[in-house]
Amino acid sequence: MISPKVEHPDDASARPVPMMSRTALVQQWRRHETASDRVVTVGIGVALVLDALSAWLAFYCGHALRYNLALGGRVDRVNWEPFATFYRPAGIAVVLTLLVFSFRGTYRLRRWRTVIGDIPRVISGFTTVMAGAVMLAFFLKFYPSRLVFLYAWLIGIVLMIGHRAVFTVIQRELWERGIGVDRVLVAGSGENARRALAAVANHPRYGYKVVGYVDDDPDVGYVHIATEQGASICRRLGELGDLTDIVRRRDVDEVIIALPAEQHTRLLGLLEQCRRATVRFRIIPDFFQLSLDDVDLSEVAGVPIIGVRDGSIRGWQAFTKRAIDIAFSIAVLVLTLPLMGLIALMIKRDSPGRVLYRQQRIGKHGRPFEMLKFRCMVADADERRAEMLDAQPMNDRRLFKDPDDPRRTRIGRKLRRTSLDELPQFWNVLKGEMSVIGPRPPLPEEVETYDDWHTQRLLVKPGLTGLWQINGRSQLTFDEMVRLDLYYAEHWSPWLDTKIILRTIPAVVQGRGAW
Repeated sequence: MISPKVEHPDDASARPVPMMSRTALVQQWRRHETASDRVVTVGIGVALVLDALSAWLAFYCGHALRYNLALGGRVDRVNWEPFATFYRPAGIAVVLTLLVFSFRGTYRLRRWRTVIGDIPRVISGFTTVMAGAVMLAFFLKFYPSRLVFLYAWLIGIVLMIGHRAVFTVIQRELWERGIGVDRVLVAGSGENARRALAAVANHPRYGYKVVGYVDDDPDVGYVHIATEQGASICRRLGELGDLTDIVRRRDVDEVIIALPAEQHTRLLGLLEQCRRATVRFRIIPDFFQLSLDDVDLSEVAGVPIIGVRDGSIRGWQAFTKRAIDIAFSIAVLVLTLPLMGLIALMIKRDSPGRVLYRQQRIGKHGRPFEMLKFRCMVADADERRAEMLDAQPMNDRRLFKDPDDPRRTRIGRKLRRTSLDELPQFWNVLKGEMSVIGPRPPLPEEVETYDDWHTQRLLVKPGLTGLWQINGRSQLTFDEMVRLDLYYAEHWSPWLDTKIILRTIPAVVQGRGAW
């Protein structure tokens, strides 16, 4: 039996895969009818039945509103019509609903679908249906009240959006519980692969579960991925050349190929393995390690063009975030003014020195600014910092913190434990130097040690809190912290900020990672 031709015979990922018999191939395809395929089948069936019922029920309710409740004017006995009169237009609406929605792709499974996203599709589709029903009624010389069609249009839209909303909620709840999910394997371990892993791990409600990744680097047994719940670990399951075997042993439903640019010569071999294993595959193109939050697809004279935006927050998002920062900082400064006055008095009585500690930090786009904090340490704390760093050479200097730091004052320990020392930073937020939520503001000497990809965290304003704080700020490695910062920049939304603020409250109350 002849093995398939491979472009790169020396490539381990392109090793010939034994051919299977037709029976084995059919069994393999049946096995790889994925969990999401079954969800699609059930979902399409449910949607078809409920759409048909909704169209019919819309006419029934529209008839009841017009003739039984006389909505739209009193109906004389001589003009009263039974619902049987509307059987023909209702039946036409049912048939047109199924046809129009099918042709418009309304019944396709979209993992990233939202109820809000369904609304325009349903309104547009059912408007077309009712327009067709009205035209046919006109040609058939159908004379009963036209208001029934208006009521049916409104009620049908509500019913169809309603049952889709219920199905979406149930579907996502099942997926979050791990029921009916697709098992995903990632090929690669570079930045693209990490982002793919993070995207899948962060959205269990979309029906994916990561089983691991494959890569040829034997020194990397696992990778850290940034999620809203913190930095988690994904295990290496083998080499790229073992993909077919791993897919079968691990019952993988889908493979995401995310190779760096220097490994793209191995792509054809991996695609051949995926085809032999009869598993779905997707390819993530390498964009040279840029921090991506979106990709614009367009064309010029038929030539496809991919536009890449970096992970900065801009446009309406920047305006919205700034407005929230201003409102939030004013409210906090006004409400906590008496408390800050009391803290200032306690610091002054506890130890000699200034109440406020001013320190230069690096903000958005590398611009320096003076960050304010309540003083928690003795007056010569900065001079003694170098001695402490030399005494602990194994520590990452960018994250230097000592839980038993002898420079702290008695009041300073309590302020740090409760994070009350950071209240003056709301003045930095009001001035626009910081944001309520964002990356930890770095010191100038820390930025000098950054790798190229670390500098991407400077694309957004630093913040008082963020994913780095709610996930154990003092227990994270520096790379883990940066990955959380990049995740935040690439996925910013008001809802994400709200979740971070809500999770910050218990983190502050418990003093989690606050040294």
